[in-house]
Parts: sequence; C-alpha cells; structure tokens
Amino acid sequence: MTNPNKALWEKGDFTRIASTMRRSGEELVDTLGIQPHMKVLDLGCGDGTIALPAAQRGAIVLGIDIADNLVAAGNARAAKAGLDNIRFQQGDASKLTGIADGTFDLVVSIFGAMFAPRPFDVAHEMVRVTKPGGRIVMGNWIPGDPTLVAQILKISAAYTPPPPEGFVSPMTWGDEALVTERFGAAGVPADNISFDRVTWHLRGDGPPEELFTIFRDYYGPMMNAFESADKAGRRAELDAELKALFVAQNRGGDVTEVPATYLKVTVRKR
Repeated sequence: MTNPNKALWEKGDFTRIASTMRRSGEELVDTLGIQPHMKVLDLGCGDGTIALPAAQRGAIVLGIDIADNLVAAGNARAAKAGLDNIRFQQGDASKLTGIADGTFDLVVSIFGAMFAPRPFDVAHEMVRVTKPGGRIVMGNWIPGDPTLVAQILKISAAYTPPPPEGFVSPMTWGDEALVTERFGAAGVPADNISFDRVTWHLRGDGPPEELFTIFRDYYGPMMNAFESADKAGRRAELDAELKALFVAQNRGGDVTEVPATYLKVTVRKR
C-alpha cells in the first residue's frame, strides 16, 4: 500500500522548518550515547536534523524518509559536510523493505515515524531492524499538550475535513498506554519501555510572526489547513488564530524561541 503521507511531506519544504530545530537536534543527539562505528537508523529523518550530528560523532548512519525531496536535501547536506559515513534513502516506516533483521544498534525517530500509517507495523519494523540489546528512541507530540506543535496540529485539524475511515491519528503516539501496546505486540515487554517528557525548542532570528510565516508556507499540515480555510472563507480566522499562538508561546524576546513538549520513548530490545 502507498503511504498517503508521501504527498503531504513533499508538498511543502520541511527543510525550512528543520532549520529552526538544528540546535535542539544537537542537544538530543548529545543524550543518545552515540559512539564511533555505532550503526544508527534515523527513521522519518527529514534532511538530517538528528542524522547529521549522529554521523559527526562517528556513527554509521542511514536516514530514511518518505519524501524524496527531503532525502535529496539530506544527501546534499551530508556531502557539503564531507561525511562519508551517512546516506539517505526513500522508504516507508511501515515497511522497511531491504533492511535485514537486527541491523542497527540504535533506531531513532523524532517526529517522524509517528506520522506513518499502520502504527503496529511501524513498531514491528523498528523492533525488527534493531539488534538484540539495542535501543529505539522516539520523539512524539502529545495529544492535548498546550505547547506549540501539538496546538498547531490541533488547530489545523479543526479547519480540515474529517479524516478517512480507519485513519489513526499520529498524536496517538503521544499516549503512553498505546505506545506500550504497540511495542508489546512487537514482542517488547512493558518493563523495557520508558517515557520522559522533554522540551524541544524552535528558534528564529526574527520575531515569532516570521516563524509563523515559515510554518504557514512550508509545513504540510498547516498548508492543508489553509487550503481548506480558503475554500470555506475562513483564511483570516485561521491566520489570526495561529499567529496569536506563535506570539503567545514565544519565550525569546526580540528573537524567537518557542518550547514544545514531546514524549520521549525509549525501548530496549532484549
């Protein structure tokens, strides 16, 4: 089956969003215990916000993303950085075709695999390609969380048509019980799964209105919301609601620094 998210993430230009996340990516990688020659998979990698700093610490990294434009951007960034221990390829987190069982010491997916359809398949595939004794680390937005990204997705959903029958919200990956159930179905006992609440920051050199404009123009879910709002004559309403959100949540003063809380999931494979 074709992953319906391919068109969504190729629609905008997530590299523009990722540029506001680079320091947070570095900060997260610093917590992952990356060692030289460790084999790392970054799933739903975008253009390498996690993958590149992992490779710079000596890991052998494969980045997989559903969007061809982001794969190309990741390979270009790796080449510019002179890294020969990293490559990016197109793929679907629900079915990691061509990747053997037990390949990776660490599988990371930060705001990536959570958007893939068929979440039980996603959990199974992540566990399958992880070595015994290896780890899986996910970063997932939390349903109902009051910080920026969860609220962007909540507001955007309110302006778009209802999802098709059988759709599973990506926000369910922010529910600890559902995450435990999914990895449990993939053979991981609950005692091998741990959770933390962690803060991610989106940063910009200008005011928060500039960060809002980047998201409006390049972030697939917001682009869809604005298209639907246009058709319903509600664009000004959506624009005002989201712009106010960015302004209210800015903690950076004259420059922009907006916190966003996520669920950090750590899975240890026996």
